[in-house]
Amino acid sequence: MKLFPALEKRYAHEQLTAREAQRAAQFIAFGPIVFEVSRLMVKFGILELLRDSNEGLTLEELARETDLSEYAVRVLLEASLSIGTVLVDPASDRFTLSKTGWFLLTDASTRVNLDFNHDVNYEGMFRLEESLREGRPAGLEHFGPWKTVYEGLSQLPAEVQRSWFGFDHFYSDHSFDEALRVVFSRPTRQLLDVGGNTGRWALRCVAFDPQVEVTILDLPQQLELMRRATASEPGADRIHGYGCNLLDEATPFPTDRPYDTIWMSQFLDCFGEEEIRSILVRASRIMTASTRLCIMETFWDRQKYETAAMCLTLTSLYFTAIANGNSRMYHSESMRRLVESAGLEVETIHDFLGWGHSIMVCRKKQ
Repeated sequence: MKLFPALEKRYAHEQLTAREAQRAAQFIAFGPIVFEVSRLMVKFGILELLRDSNEGLTLEELARETDLSEYAVRVLLEASLSIGTVLVDPASDRFTLSKTGWFLLTDASTRVNLDFNHDVNYEGMFRLEESLREGRPAGLEHFGPWKTVYEGLSQLPAEVQRSWFGFDHFYSDHSFDEALRVVFSRPTRQLLDVGGNTGRWALRCVAFDPQVEVTILDLPQQLELMRRATASEPGADRIHGYGCNLLDEATPFPTDRPYDTIWMSQFLDCFGEEEIRSILVRASRIMTASTRLCIMETFWDRQKYETAAMCLTLTSLYFTAIANGNSRMYHSESMRRLVESAGLEVETIHDFLGWGHSIMVCRKKQ
């Protein structure tokens, strides 16, 4: 298994002493409680109060400021000492924010992940074992009777939609500026956006290049969301929709236009390997020697920092229990193998775009 250096250092060698490993094991055993305590320390404003205090705050002062009982504040604070998000001065009994607490409170990606795991994953993850054994997203039944989360996305509760789209858009949006430069480094007048979701990438494309036209290939219900989201935006007249079910292997890619670029952003990770192969085969059928397929993904093995790889490998279990039961955040070599099995080859890979994205640029085999 090939890994970038920071990951190999962490994943190929033991990092902890026996005592540290024992504590880590207990931390895992109490993981759900650690999560809920930490989430409520943010929600109740306790971490924010500690951040904004010059000399720290006592339990009594925090109880007054939050309108919580002293009991409630005490159990949260004492648990947070063990978790590592707060510190205490034994002489004054004043609590302050730790470095970990600061990141939990202020780091944008951490807050997005916190909301996503609470609103989208938490209750359904209880059925992870069932999902793994049966190969289906058993945890999705918490929200509705759909086979995949994508079929029911427009019907999810509003707060769940906010967290789902917040998670999805946060990671892709931070990569778009660099991705545009990669895609439009070659002449692109017709771009096929496969799985274009609400049209955020399409809008960036038509704003970046006044001549490009974008066709979004997605489920009909997703195209309705896209049309509402883009209707009043500049360049919306150059964004088109092509509705289809990409999981239907009999559904071909559109041939109404000569597409210069086929774009798949945070899309293929939504499918299992056989589904990906089918999608790539159908894409290859409409490609010419000059067409490029650009796959933008957060490949977990190509991360500069181990923390990012950790977030990605754990996000794989969202796909297992909630999204569809058979997809994951992919290792880049797994994706390369699927690309090659579809009659394509990887021309180049652009790494470290935004929050850990890579673009795998593919062409038809020479």
